[in-house]
Amino acid sequence: MTVLADDGTPLAGTLTLPAGRGPHPAVLLLHGSGPLDRDGNTPRLPTNLGPSLASALAAEGIGTLRYDRRGVGATPGDWQATGFTGNCQDAAAAVRALAAHPAVRADAVGAVGHSEGALHAMSLAAHQEVRAVVLLAGYARLGEEALRWQARSIVRSLPAPVRLLRRPLAAVGNRVIDRVKKTDTDVTRIAGFPVNARWLREMLVHDTRDDLASAKARVLAVTGDKDIQVDPADLAEIARLVPGGAETHRVPGLTHVLRHDPAHHTLRSYRRLLREPVDSGLLTLVGTWLARELHAVTGD
Repeated sequence: MTVLADDGTPLAGTLTLPAGRGPHPAVLLLHGSGPLDRDGNTPRLPTNLGPSLASALAAEGIGTLRYDRRGVGATPGDWQATGFTGNCQDAAAAVRALAAHPAVRADAVGAVGHSEGALHAMSLAAHQEVRAVVLLAGYARLGEEALRWQARSIVRSLPAPVRLLRRPLAAVGNRVIDRVKKTDTDVTRIAGFPVNARWLREMLVHDTRDDLASAKARVLAVTGDKDIQVDPADLAEIARLVPGGAETHRVPGLTHVLRHDPAHHTLRSYRRLLREPVDSGLLTLVGTWLARELHAVTGD
């Protein structure tokens, strides 16, 4: 399935439908940040969230749409020149296209977002006609605050000799953020490497609490207690902000890459964990919750 973005860019994707006669409830799947394809993969970090979630939801009678980011896979463009706001607009176009598909029930459409995708799912909950959203590792704060928390958390997970460098590392991080804030280009170079400056500028000033407080959809929020990129404590704020409350789960042992880690967890653990499948308990939780929320609308 191809989605036409607001500027006419074709977003190449896959629509997975359950067996049986439709139309069916369906959700849009939104992945994390970076050059991710429709399955949530980059060559070095394959999360394989797309196929895993699509299969689990199809078993619950729910369809799934997922698409390649701009400049990734079969979608044209340049991912480094695409802003955070542009990603959000693409998500809105995709959910409208999903609702208009003849095999989909327009009154039973939802979204599942992971990491950055969770932030866009929050926006859909506030501004689009979606019935239910699932937030996997989403935060409830200003983007700059979330980025600084993430940096501190990652440093705390490192070996003791590296942690001794936390102050100079923080100073370097502050200089990078200050420099990016002063840019006005889509891409800038820092230490010789290209940085998606537009995306970062827009993310830093985006406050997810505004969308959460305006949410019209039902909300399920799930974060692992071993997540070192998003503060699990934000689950309480999500529940407080969403009108009528949100169902939240702080899952013991679950990491940002949606696998359990029984060992000491750091960024270096990701490669090891990604050789394992997406946590089955998480897939069951998401599938069961969405089935309850979306099938109830259709009377299935």
